[in-house]
Amino acid sequence: MITLNKAQTKFLRKYSHNLKPLFQMGKLGLTDVFIEQVDNAIEKRELIKFVILQNSDEDLDDVANKIADEIGGVIIQTIGSTAILYRPSSKEKYQEISQQVNRLS
Repeated sequence: MITLNKAQTKFLRKYSHNLKPLFQMGKLGLTDVFIEQVDNAIEKRELIKFVILQNSDEDLDDVANKIADEIGGVIIQTIGSTAILYRPSSKEKYQEISQQVNRLS
């Protein structure tokens, strides 16, 4: 499990501000395919945003917690219908954000 201090969380929140949501969850809800896509994207980007559309019956906090548990990530923030997730990449070439986060510890 990843633990972040306040400075690291604040940095990631600020860093994610200009990110566009990569995924949208609609009426199909949370599927294994959705989780797999998030897992693949977060491996390359380390920090992602996703949105739950109005036609979805899912609760943002429940979905964000389930995805974070499944992929071994951490929820940085949930606002409205948007969630921000972070997980350091296992591949060194993608570890740009995690190196900056580690400097803040």
